[in-house]
Amino acid sequence: MIASSSTAYTAGAPSRRELNKAATRQAITDAALALLRAKGPGNFTAEEIADSAGISRRTFFNYFSSTDAALASVVHAFLDNAIQQLRLRPAEEPVLESAQAALMALADPKAVAPLAELFTLTQHSPLMANTELQAWDHCREQVFAVARERVAVTPGGEDELYVQALAGSVISCGKAAMQVWFSRRGADLSAESLAELRQLLIDAMALLGAGFNSRRHAGGAGRSSPAPAGPAS
Repeated sequence: MIASSSTAYTAGAPSRRELNKAATRQAITDAALALLRAKGPGNFTAEEIADSAGISRRTFFNYFSSTDAALASVVHAFLDNAIQQLRLRPAEEPVLESAQAALMALADPKAVAPLAELFTLTQHSPLMANTELQAWDHCREQVFAVARERVAVTPGGEDELYVQALAGSVISCGKAAMQVWFSRRGADLSAESLAELRQLLIDAMALLGAGFNSRRHAGGAGRSSPAPAGPAS
């Protein structure tokens, strides 16, 4: 994958402290999801998550403000990975084309499993609605940051309306792909189902990139490569 010197995301090797913090955070999110599966929405507390993760209640709140926040972070790894792939695309490439390529780079359908599982769980309980909103808002903020970086290096400088509209549209298309997938697959988290979800996300970005000017009949998991995106950047 080609990386632009102006937009490439680079990070040095993490320190031991950073690795320990990441491990603790992951233990908390894993414990939260396990309790959600076992007890259902609203039936466990931050204290129970902390006990299951082998940490103190105080440590839990050093990382997350609530059980909802811990659950929302379950999908952040996927979203952050996708955003990192997006940052690695060339600066001159249209943003939506870059978004498609970033999703294509997540080749393993299992990469979307946390996103899919939390989405299926939120559909069954109004108590989980806030968790889903937190996850999508996290993604919108990241897309907004990347779009702003791209616009800042183009003639004319920043365009707040463009950046806000683009980030919001990307998230709306992502949600639409998730909803279509759920209507077809329900709680099915098989490899075939997850591959279809990944492709629907890619197809949604293609529709947005084309400006919805031509109605494409997305073939779901049958597609192997993204359709060309429009010229918007």
